[in-house]
Amino acid sequence: MKLIIYILLLFTNLYAINISDLINQKNCDQIINKQVYVICYDYKMKGAKYVSYSLDGSLVNKTNIKKRNSFYTEKTFPKRYRSTNKDYTHSGYDRGHLANDASFDYNVKIVRKTYSMANIIPQAPVVNRKTWIKAEKLERKIAVKLGKVNILNGVVYSSNPKRIGKNKIAFPDGFWKMIYNNNVNYKKCFYYKNDLNAKAKGDKLKSHLIDCSLLF
Repeated sequence: MKLIIYILLLFTNLYAINISDLINQKNCDQIINKQVYVICYDYKMKGAKYVSYSLDGSLVNKTNIKKRNSFYTEKTFPKRYRSTNKDYTHSGYDRGHLANDASFDYNVKIVRKTYSMANIIPQAPVVNRKTWIKAEKLERKIAVKLGKVNILNGVVYSSNPKRIGKNKIAFPDGFWKMIYNNNVNYKKCFYYKNDLNAKAKGDKLKSHLIDCSLLF
């Protein structure tokens, strides 16, 4: 019941989206509540479909813990649907956060939660390290400016995606981020193609800006 209430509050009035169209037992093979963020998980893809959370502007830059954690296998769902850290070894792809660690590095126990492999997707290195990170920085900037901001990350898979690792983790075609605060009518969405040939030089955050209504 608490999880349902959390999700309803998080998505209330979000472009008049019916929450049951996004996070429900039919659309999500499993809903994983990590307390500070929620994952809609896809067993077939062995990865997240949606990850949602809220950021408190007074916390995001409070401590900035430098030490980063080791990735850990999420054990709240059946072993055959899990991904592991080793699936990415020598794959050519980064372990890309959806709920990113830098937005939660104000507390040791909380930032560790972002290292669940259920929160990780294969990302092209340049996208993960140079381009997508700009949208992650923006969410923290807006949280500080507005006091609070909500985030919804979505992952786009093809019907027959490339797979990596022993557990055959699906490689997404792309992913997007919605940053919003309904109290002040702030909403921005960014889409990133998961392109191994992406170039960091000349990349601008605004070039990834997309009409939020096109996401649903």
